[in-house]
Amino acid sequence: MYLAAEADLCVVGEAADGPTALDLATRFCPDIVLVDVEMPSMDGIAMTSTLHIDCPQVSVIILSIHDDVFALKRAAQAGAAAFVDKSMPADTLLTTIRQVVHQKSSI
Repeated sequence: MYLAAEADLCVVGEAADGPTALDLATRFCPDIVLVDVEMPSMDGIAMTSTLHIDCPQVSVIILSIHDDVFALKRAAQAGAAAFVDKSMPADTLLTTIRQVVHQKSSI
């Protein structure tokens, strides 16, 4: 609801687990996909890696309570465009989304 309230953002799907998120992302090919590191059936990093192969034009932002170096490294290796710690203010996520979109449009 927080993201949908932003005039410049459009939420096209929501999933409760990794396989569903991957299915929706490959079907809709949105500009940005937000995924949690910890999701049922397929974690967010595995989902990001697979999505990066299936839809390389989709940028993934990983959300996590784990802000350790290992999680950040795994996210980057999987092809994530950004990593946002869930403990950060909500505006941080909005700023990150807009930065990733801007980076994509600058290419």
